Amino acid sequence: MLASFRERFSMLAAVLALGVLVGSPDARAETLVIAGDPWCPVNCEADSQRPGIFVELARDIFGEAGIQVEYRVVNWARALHDARKGRIDAVIGAARNDAPDFLFTVTPVSHSRMCFFTRSNSRWRFTAVSDLGGQRLGAVKDYSYGSVLDAYLLSHAEDPTRVQLAHGDRAFALNVDKLLNQRIDVVMANAWVMENWLREQGLGGQLRNVGCRTPDLPIYLAFSPALASSPAHVELFEAGLRRYRADGRLQRLLQRYGVSEP
Repeated sequence: MLASFRERFSMLAAVLALGVLVGSPDARAETLVIAGDPWCPVNCEADSQRPGIFVELARDIFGEAGIQVEYRVVNWARALHDARKGRIDAVIGAARNDAPDFLFTVTPVSHSRMCFFTRSNSRWRFTAVSDLGGQRLGAVKDYSYGSVLDAYLLSHAEDPTRVQLAHGDRAFALNVDKLLNQRIDVVMANAWVMENWLREQGLGGQLRNVGCRTPDLPIYLAFSPALASSPAHVELFEAGLRRYRADGRLQRLLQRYGVSEP
């Protein structure tokens, strides 16, 4: 009972703070803009009835405080840039290494299980970073894959026989296309996202998961460091995450998208 009261009080305080920031005691006129590149089921098509787990969660939590959420699909580098400039409020699915200057909730929305995928006829498997030698690895520019893999990508970024970084609105799809067409040997991707993509594209059986990096990486809705409203947004979203985890709403949302916590 006491914890519930504290969460309600924290949420009320955050809403009042946001009302002050926008120059009115009524925060319901506010629109919070979140963005990211397509990473379904984390975030999907903007005009879809199933816009993604993080999008629905943000809309529900902020909607309870009378704040509308606008979701935009842009490439990842653009999303980070716009948030740093204060043009949008938050980016979707960020790890702390993606944007260490951003504001994060204490509680992650979920965890990203980064795995390695090859063509189905490949015998290669991933057990450690040292296994990547001799493989042409596809990844997405400006994504964080954890400190060890980030260091590997950085050290070989100029060597296309080791690392090829895709960017733009179709970075993920480009990597899969390159893998299927034998232009690279391995793609590193979130397991949820790859499984969803293969199912939607009817490509089941053409790629296989050959190992995952550990540990799983916490991922967040990360808020702009340039906006005065961000600390209150973080506080409000944190309180909502705790409520939704405690009462089972977050788990039910994951189930609707056919996934579970890694």
